[in-house]
Amino acid sequence: MELRIFTEPQQGATYDDLLTLAKEAESLGCGAFFRSDHYLKMGDVDGLPGPTDAWTTLAGLARETETIRLGTLVTSATFRHPGVLAIQVAQVDQMSRGRVEFGLGAGWFDAEHAAYGIPFPGVKERFDRFEEQLAVITGLWSTPAGETFDFAGEHYRLSDSPALPKPAQPHVPVIVGGAGRRRTPELAVRYADEFNVAFSSVADTQERFDRVYRVADERGRGRATLTMSAAQVVCVGADEAEVEARARAIGREPAELRENGAAGTPEEAVERLRSFAEIGAERIYLQVLDLADLDHLRLVAAEVMPHV
Repeated sequence: MELRIFTEPQQGATYDDLLTLAKEAESLGCGAFFRSDHYLKMGDVDGLPGPTDAWTTLAGLARETETIRLGTLVTSATFRHPGVLAIQVAQVDQMSRGRVEFGLGAGWFDAEHAAYGIPFPGVKERFDRFEEQLAVITGLWSTPAGETFDFAGEHYRLSDSPALPKPAQPHVPVIVGGAGRRRTPELAVRYADEFNVAFSSVADTQERFDRVYRVADERGRGRATLTMSAAQVVCVGADEAEVEARARAIGREPAELRENGAAGTPEEAVERLRSFAEIGAERIYLQVLDLADLDHLRLVAAEVMPHV
């Protein structure tokens, strides 16, 4: 199982905070460094110094790291026009020499849209736009050099696009996730390389994996062509006192974290992660909430990573 680091910078982080953590994750052999794409804090935190833009951040990290893969979990389709987003992601992929992975979702956090003047349509329209964005972005990237791309959708129309620039990778991995019972599995099977379930129990995660597998079977797509992954908050300590201290630092209770995340001693975290491996998860995104605690990352790398 591959362990990846996942951050929530809207809760309060500078670019330098993210860079320090990304470089540490790279040096420790973590599979990837991902961040959320949000413009407003959540919960009882000050969120200072304020939000950072996901793709601006990743562009910087692309030039200041060497090997670690970079991505979003997930970019909101409401934030950017698909033609612009295709250019941004392709450029960051070039800047990283082919290390980008692209997570895209329909968008859900209405308060951040109101706070920054971003239109927030109803659920059906958001999913319609999400579907069209997947078609446009993957279509632009896959159009052969020298040819043009056209698209006529309800929400987006492209005419005679040169479909440039191209990413450095022949194929940028696309990640789709969520709990939708019908459209989400359909879109994952049609467009995604990876399906992700975030912050759910093992049983609920398996149920969502199974929905995607059923659609894959119906559409004739081999299950092995889809990578299945999960995201879990991480809070690991060498002993109980360290677990409690790390839980306090992120405003959570140890018992709740043990129930809902990869938490406790290294042995407990390994057991939790193995339970996801048993249902088919090949990757886990570990949500790191205290970005300054590099010793936490080092403990996970030394005592958890080798055993999963």
